[in-house]
Amino acid sequence: MDQAIELAKLTAVQGMDMFLRNFSYVPDDKLNWSPTPTSKSPLRVAAHVAVTNANFAQMILDRKVPAPEDVPAFVERTQAAERAITTKEEMERVFRENTQKVLDALDTLSPEDTKIEIDSGQGWSMSMGFLMRLAGWHATLHLGQIDYLQTCWDDQQIYTG
Repeated sequence: MDQAIELAKLTAVQGMDMFLRNFSYVPDDKLNWSPTPTSKSPLRVAAHVAVTNANFAQMILDRKVPAPEDVPAFVERTQAAERAITTKEEMERVFRENTQKVLDALDTLSPEDTKIEIDSGQGWSMSMGFLMRLAGWHATLHLGQIDYLQTCWDDQQIYTG
């Protein structure tokens, strides 16, 4: 198997595992807490990461991103799926299922596919190499949000295992 594909698979799983580890320390009474009325709660951040992995998997399978005219409906479907997740257990199940979708999608790529440049139709492009690694990177970015929210309720613990 191609090294770039294997690395993308590894980082997707490691990103998920690190996120789920730290998220497991969010107390049940803080799942829907937010520092301001318009801020995302820990559960909403987690639901976003879990749901979005299915989007990344589909983009990898399609070898394209949503067309500009499809973006509003795409965003609404994603946000509706995020709002539908209401428990830690459901979020973890969806996260694991959608990470598996990423792994399965990565398995469809040939070494040549990893070099594709994807045109968004919106004035920007992304390499397939970037898209391949996005699930792991995305989980890591949002893990920082969870860590920050934990400090807001004075949880100063550094979780390493």
